[in-house]
Amino acid sequence: MKKTFGTLLLVSLLLALPVAAQDAEPKIFPYETHVETLDNGLKVVLIPMSAGGLVAYWTIVRTGARDEYEPGRTGFAHFFEHMMFRGTEKYPADVYNDLITRLGADTNAFTSDDMTAYYLNITKDDVETVMDFESDRFRNLAYPEDMFRTEAGAVYGEYRKNRTNPFFTLFEATYNEAFDHHTYGHTAMGYEEDIKLMPTLFDYSKSFFDRYYRPDNAVLLIVGSIEVEPTRELVQKYYGEWEAGYVAPKVIPEPPQTGERRIDVAYEGRTLPIVMMSYKGTAFDPSDTTQMAGALLCDLAFGSTSNIYKKLVLDEQVVESIGADLNFNRDPGLIDVFARVKDPERVDYVIAEIDRVIAEVQASPPDAKRLKDLQSRLKYNFLMNLDTPANIARGLVRFLAVTADMGSVDTLYRTYDAVTPQDVQTAAQKYFVSDRRTIGVLRGEN
Repeated sequence: MKKTFGTLLLVSLLLALPVAAQDAEPKIFPYETHVETLDNGLKVVLIPMSAGGLVAYWTIVRTGARDEYEPGRTGFAHFFEHMMFRGTEKYPADVYNDLITRLGADTNAFTSDDMTAYYLNITKDDVETVMDFESDRFRNLAYPEDMFRTEAGAVYGEYRKNRTNPFFTLFEATYNEAFDHHTYGHTAMGYEEDIKLMPTLFDYSKSFFDRYYRPDNAVLLIVGSIEVEPTRELVQKYYGEWEAGYVAPKVIPEPPQTGERRIDVAYEGRTLPIVMMSYKGTAFDPSDTTQMAGALLCDLAFGSTSNIYKKLVLDEQVVESIGADLNFNRDPGLIDVFARVKDPERVDYVIAEIDRVIAEVQASPPDAKRLKDLQSRLKYNFLMNLDTPANIARGLVRFLAVTADMGSVDTLYRTYDAVTPQDVQTAAQKYFVSDRRTIGVLRGEN
């Protein structure tokens, strides 16, 4: 039954694809999209669809760990993910929470390297009510110093909890080692010493909010059972007076890496060893064929259909898991290859096997059929996840955070389709260079 429904959904989405003019670029995103920028710089993306009265309402602040460039001041993007739920004079926290409960809304937020995103899943009848209190908290967030200190303490508690995850511990250490200057060297949580200091930085927190929580640094994304013109009028009514004033961070570019780096990471607890090999990449550009070939290479070389997966996971059972990911970042980030090793004595063997696979792709292009199958599968998976307003919004959020451009989605999949086996080989030669990588190996207590 699921297969039948999935097939029907895919067919309907393919039929809904916009019909392009003869000289127009093909599009993959199947829904009608309305994009405009208010006078204050707020980018507004409205996507009407038949959704049974459901609406996904997202506010994307284009500020994350990347923007925390001042020494001793990391972790504040994530801190505001918490504080934004603490209310305003018009809608104090208890009133806000009561409204959310009465509306039956699902609301949450998350922070990453390039963004902080806030979302609600609501009904179409509640759009104006939500727009009223959402616009208010982004314009008029207010919190006393005692509340600030309490929340800063809670953030440190969350950091300590994350440190119990060996993957977080390895990620934190490897990225810190990989970057000398750029702010991608710390996680969205921030450096531990900065988080400890946070309760004393009440005045700085106000400055952070004032610089970054501005309309010219945000994208409002509304997807679902909406009418475009009435919704556009509501956006102008509730967000039009939000004052521009974004101050761009003084992010220091990372100089080229000229030698391999290796670190051993100790974990306070029992865990299988984890290997992380992180290569310097480039800033996200969906039109860059070599970069997108690199993204496809990660799946071809280290995904669940790859030869190394079959060898190390299934046949030899040397590793518990293996994979790779090319991160889509606003500035040049990292391409990560990772493996969780079952036998502590086989760590070097696993690293050698990863190197062997990379060398093979550098020497000769991958099988054309495997590449074509992957290109088709990526498009299929993307379309199949466009089934609800919430899923559509979640699928678009990183593109809007990194580029603020809806067109980047169509560009990405056009570029994916254009990648050839030779492009994948070129990507392997460009990105997977030992002098541009950092290897971290995490081991637990015996």
